[in-house]
Amino acid sequence: MGKLVRLELFNFKSYKGHHTLLFGDSFFTSIIGPNGSGKSNSMDAISFVLGIKSSHLRSSHLRDLVYRGRVLRTSIINGDGSASAPAANGQANGDGEQILDDDDGAGTQNGTQRGRSERHDPKSAWVMAVYEDDAGDEHHWKRTITSQGVSEYRINNRVVSAQNYNDALEAENILIKARNFLVFQGDVEAIASQSPKDLTRLIEQISGSLEYKAEYERLKEAAEQAAEHQNYNLNRRRGINSEIKQYQEQKREADNYAKKADDRDQALVTHVLWKLFHFQRVVEESGAEIAKHQQELKEFRRGIERYDQALEDARREQAKVGRDVGKAERAIKRMERDIEGKENELVPIDEKIDLTGRNVRTYAAKIAEIAKERDGQSSTVDRLKKDLAVVGKAQDRWEADRKKTERSEGRALSDEDLQEYSKLKEQVNTRTSANQTKLDALARRRKTDEETVESLKSKYESTQWQIQKLEEGIRETTERKDAINAQVKQSAKEMDGKKKEFNNLTSERLRTAQKQTELDEKLQEVLRTLLEADDGRRQSEREVRTRDTVAALKRIFPGVKGRVSDLCKLKLKKYGDAVSTVLGRNFDAVVVDSEKTAKECIQYLRDQRSGQATFIPLETIQVKPVNSNLKGLHQGVRLAIDTIEYDHAVERAMSYACGNAVVCDDLKLAKWVCYDKGVEAKAVTLDGTVIHKGGLMTGGRGPGQHNSRRWEDAEVENLRRLKDKLLGELSALPRGNRRGVAEETLQGELTGLEERISYAREEVKALERNLASRKKELDFARRELKDFQPKYDEKSKELRGLKDNLREFQDAVGEVEDEVFADFCRRLGYHDIREYEAQQGSRQQEAAQKQLEFTMQKSKLENQLSFENQRLQSTVDRVRRLEEKSRRDEDLIAALEAEKEAIQGELDTMTAELEQLQDQHEQQKARYAKKGERVAEQRREVQMRTKEVEGTLRAVAALEAEVQRTAAGRYALLRRCKLEEIDLPLARGSANLDRLPIDELLQGGNADEMDVDEEPGSDAARGAGVQDYGIQVDFGGLEDDLKENADEKLDEELQEKMAAIASELDKMAPNMRAIERLEGVESRLKSTEKDFEDARRQAKKARDDFQDVKEQRFELFSKAFSHISEQIGQVYKDLTKSANLPLGGQAYLDMEDSDEPYLDGIKYHAMPPLKRFRDMEHLSGGEKTMAALALLFAVHSYQPSPFFVLDEVDAALDNANVAKIANYIRDHAGPGMQFIVISLKAGLFQSSEALVGIYRDQAANSSKALTLDVSATRWRSRKGGQDLETDDEQLRKYQ
Repeated sequence: MGKLVRLELFNFKSYKGHHTLLFGDSFFTSIIGPNGSGKSNSMDAISFVLGIKSSHLRSSHLRDLVYRGRVLRTSIINGDGSASAPAANGQANGDGEQILDDDDGAGTQNGTQRGRSERHDPKSAWVMAVYEDDAGDEHHWKRTITSQGVSEYRINNRVVSAQNYNDALEAENILIKARNFLVFQGDVEAIASQSPKDLTRLIEQISGSLEYKAEYERLKEAAEQAAEHQNYNLNRRRGINSEIKQYQEQKREADNYAKKADDRDQALVTHVLWKLFHFQRVVEESGAEIAKHQQELKEFRRGIERYDQALEDARREQAKVGRDVGKAERAIKRMERDIEGKENELVPIDEKIDLTGRNVRTYAAKIAEIAKERDGQSSTVDRLKKDLAVVGKAQDRWEADRKKTERSEGRALSDEDLQEYSKLKEQVNTRTSANQTKLDALARRRKTDEETVESLKSKYESTQWQIQKLEEGIRETTERKDAINAQVKQSAKEMDGKKKEFNNLTSERLRTAQKQTELDEKLQEVLRTLLEADDGRRQSEREVRTRDTVAALKRIFPGVKGRVSDLCKLKLKKYGDAVSTVLGRNFDAVVVDSEKTAKECIQYLRDQRSGQATFIPLETIQVKPVNSNLKGLHQGVRLAIDTIEYDHAVERAMSYACGNAVVCDDLKLAKWVCYDKGVEAKAVTLDGTVIHKGGLMTGGRGPGQHNSRRWEDAEVENLRRLKDKLLGELSALPRGNRRGVAEETLQGELTGLEERISYAREEVKALERNLASRKKELDFARRELKDFQPKYDEKSKELRGLKDNLREFQDAVGEVEDEVFADFCRRLGYHDIREYEAQQGSRQQEAAQKQLEFTMQKSKLENQLSFENQRLQSTVDRVRRLEEKSRRDEDLIAALEAEKEAIQGELDTMTAELEQLQDQHEQQKARYAKKGERVAEQRREVQMRTKEVEGTLRAVAALEAEVQRTAAGRYALLRRCKLEEIDLPLARGSANLDRLPIDELLQGGNADEMDVDEEPGSDAARGAGVQDYGIQVDFGGLEDDLKENADEKLDEELQEKMAAIASELDKMAPNMRAIERLEGVESRLKSTEKDFEDARRQAKKARDDFQDVKEQRFELFSKAFSHISEQIGQVYKDLTKSANLPLGGQAYLDMEDSDEPYLDGIKYHAMPPLKRFRDMEHLSGGEKTMAALALLFAVHSYQPSPFFVLDEVDAALDNANVAKIANYIRDHAGPGMQFIVISLKAGLFQSSEALVGIYRDQAANSSKALTLDVSATRWRSRKGGQDLETDDEQLRKYQ
């Protein structure tokens, strides 16, 4: 389908000049604007261009649609026709049309024409719709109001007729007559409140069946007249034929009538006497046989009673022993569970003992390993001590060697030289005393600084060595920790796998044990219930025979379905009493397929003397439809037929038995239904209280309430099937439910892995603590190293400066020394005195350097010794802790062994008790088996004697049935003689036939009741013997050969003889004028035959013509109704659903006449979400609008037009419903479905794809349009057919 691209208007209503309403590519366009702006005139323009009559456009004449300005007599008309000073009291209609005010306030036609001539108003107008089809081609549909006030139609600027114009629109599926695509203001309220007849007419318009209405009514009337004429001629022909036959019959019967009358009477009396004679003989012979069988039955019954009592005693004894067996089995199971619990207690103890033993062994291995480490560390300490002693001895030996070397070199001066050296030295000291003092101070200071520098250097190097050792220790500890963590992860992974395997084994064992326990408990409960049912249930012989009789009927007659109580099942057990009360006498009614089957079953019951029964034939039973208004009446009220489950094949029987009866939760609800609501239906409470349709209330429990217990029979059968099912499931379960070897092994392995992981994690924690401690030491050492470095650099710098100062003073002192010691040095061969002193000083320096090396080596060894002593102490502490853990685990093993011995002793005691219980259980099972054999034996005895009784009963039943049939035949003959006044010979002293009752069959009891307690041969049966009413027949006139012969062939011969005579008599109705009248009637018959044939042909033609039109009209209407009915529910659900109510509401159409629906109304029902059913007039305004819109959308979906125009349909809706309408339109708008909506509510038009704004230009005295493409967010003003970008002022004006 295509779409409407734009709408062009020229001088149409409130639009002066040429204007364009652009819809573009939008499939959801909203036309908005303030009241009085003329937006509704755009709806009129669309309707006008599509050929809608002016009466639908709020105008009485076409010329009223032409634009006219609003001025008064006092206004000044400009040259262009506009008014420069409009009057203040001018009036505007709601859609923006301007009218000229007359003197009296009413704008008449003359006034309008005069005002136009005065204002130069236009006299013609046109509207053009530009439509784009599927192929992309544009079609221009234009309708013009000419100056003469008539319409002119153009298609693509070509003048066409109105019919051609309409055909072109229909080619695009735009149906003008249906108007299913235009919704004017007020249409929504009108649709919501329309009558069923109006809705039918709407669907007829949509479907097109309305076009056949006139032809349908004309042909229907013609067909009825033709049929009436045919029937008239047919009745005439039948009357003439009847006269002919009558006259012919009278002619043949007139001759022999009197002769055959006597023969008929004599043959009839002979046949009756023969049958009565043989009936009486059969009664006498059967009575003797019945008396004989009665004596046999008494003996059989006394024997059966004794065996029945013995069987009941045997059952009670068996049940008692069975209860003892059950108690013993439960005691054994409890003891087995206790033993299993004790055994399960031993498993963790054994595992703990095994695990603790492994721990002790692990501790011993670790102690041995750590002891080796301790020994190695101890040897390292001893080695360091030895190295320290060796260094001390080496230092002492070096000191001795140095002193010895100095003495051996002989470089010492003589005493005179030494004295001279001393004197010269004193001279030098005297001359350089000041410098010497400073030099000595500087030397002392240098020495002190050198010692400080050396000390700092020693500490620096020692700290570096300590840092190196700590880093190595941290690296080793980290590697050890990573290795242990990897081992922990591996163990954890292994443990997870074993845990999963262990959990699977445990879950399977526990599941099996739990399943077995549940099955045991269910089985015990089922057995207990069955035992109680066997002890408490006593089925009467009547119930047993009733069930057997119905079973026999089902076996013999395939059409028997079963009893009503057997064919239905309660949905909930609480409905038992109520359903039993509702079914009443139909509780035991037998459902059959047809009336023929019911009659055959009744005859069988009569033959077998099996009592009476009510039969419900599915084929002919009259079932009233269920009142649908009773559904959903109240949460506690439901139809009786909804409380039972049944097969679909017997639905008619169940509907007949239950009717419109309702089941209420309590009496209060039942009174509310019957008295307050006035529902004409039988209300039954859960306890069986009944309120009848007439208001009569009955209740309480009586003997007749035993039907409610009949529901339990099916439960007992279900319990027996459940018992067999549970036994099968128990036997299918695996036998072993205790812990297996694999499970115990896995438990031990899991415990070992957990301990291993625990110890590894403890070791990791210890390593982490050690690592943290070493890191702290390392940080401290690094901080010290960082502190030592600047101090060392500073002291070194000071030492270098001091040495420079020292050299300056030494040079000053040296000059003095060179001067004083010049002769002394030349004589001794030294360059200067400092060479001499340097020689002596170098030796001292070498000695000091050597001394420093010894000091540093000893310090290093002492630091190593201190570190190794700490390690040794830590190792000793670890050994001590492991020894304490080993001793603690050894104590735990001893305690576990003691606990194991105690549990083992209890286990032995419980095992002995279990064996004793098992022996007792075997003995009780043997007793139970013996009791079962005794019950089976007694049951066989009862069954054997019951078969004898049943055989005798069948024989008695057959004889009694024969007597009853004979008695019924005798009564029928006597009744016939009385009714037909047959002269039957009676014996002397016999009563007259007048004493024979005519309606005995009607007094024989209620045929709807079923009574199978009455047994053949009982006192009641004998009391109901053959009734002769005192009538004794005289058989003296009956021939002897007839008395001796009782063959049925003789009966047939006698009946054939009577039938022959009766047939002859029936034909002998003498009429002496029959021959005269026969000729006249035959001539009239020929004329009537010709008239009848003509009438029959005319009636057939009229009927065929009417049927064709009827079928066409019905097909069109049904097609439209079916489509709309299918769509209305989903459309209404889409319109009313929300996030809180995702299912939405419900709506449907209901036709009153399904054969010819267009003749009656169609009801429209809508149920908003969470609200009960109400009539349309009871809905709120918003609910009516939503329902009406759903109907409009559904109607439009049938033969939909390419666009849908809605004029302010949201006026009565709140924001929530407006949003739903907007969502629905947005979801369904698209190719083939264009929505054009006129609205004032932002909730609707804000969802549009495009907006067309209508505003009133007061200066131009005209309505104008703006178009907003929401996707492009651009405003365009349509003026003179050209697009112009609007400025801010135009935008503000539009807003």
